[in-house]
Amino acid sequence: MGYKEYGYARVSTKDQHEDRQISALLKVGVKKENIFIDKQSGKDFERPKYKRLLRKLKKGDTVFISSIDRLGRNYAEIMEQWRIMTREKQADVVVLDMPLLDTRQKGDDLTGIFIADLVLQILSYVAQKERENIRIRQAEGIAAAKARGVKFGRQKIALPQNFQEVAALWRKKEISLQEALEELKIGRTYFFKKVKEFQI
Repeated sequence: MGYKEYGYARVSTKDQHEDRQISALLKVGVKKENIFIDKQSGKDFERPKYKRLLRKLKKGDTVFISSIDRLGRNYAEIMEQWRIMTREKQADVVVLDMPLLDTRQKGDDLTGIFIADLVLQILSYVAQKERENIRIRQAEGIAAAKARGVKFGRQKIALPQNFQEVAALWRKKEISLQEALEELKIGRTYFFKKVKEFQI
């Protein structure tokens, strides 16, 4: 029995079209009936068509993917699935838009899998570092803003000094709620919250 060539395509939502990915897969010779398409997010690998593809995959088969981000977004998980396909299933993986991510042996060159694994490790490292750098830049930005006196979150409203006195007048029905709010220059919700707090 000959080796089979499969294609895998994924779009994030039902609105996106997978035509471009399918076209790229057909161009390299993958038959339409051997293309598996998932229409969901790339956050994990709980995808029905991808799981079906894995079940079909045999030693010596090849999986073509148009781009690494079509496989997923999380590099730790991408590397785990890559290991399952190339090590456990002993199939080849080819990422069309990145020629170095091609595990097929070329002639007597046995380094295909090694180079692809290495490239994937580097991509994973770069992605992880970028996530860390974004967090560091955000933390530095917040620290710098705080140093400049920028306040984060909702500002606390200072309680007017005459609050208890005005609230007591309102409680005794000597003034209306509207008059109390206007006198204190605060909102209705805050007024009732403080009335409850002070048990007026």
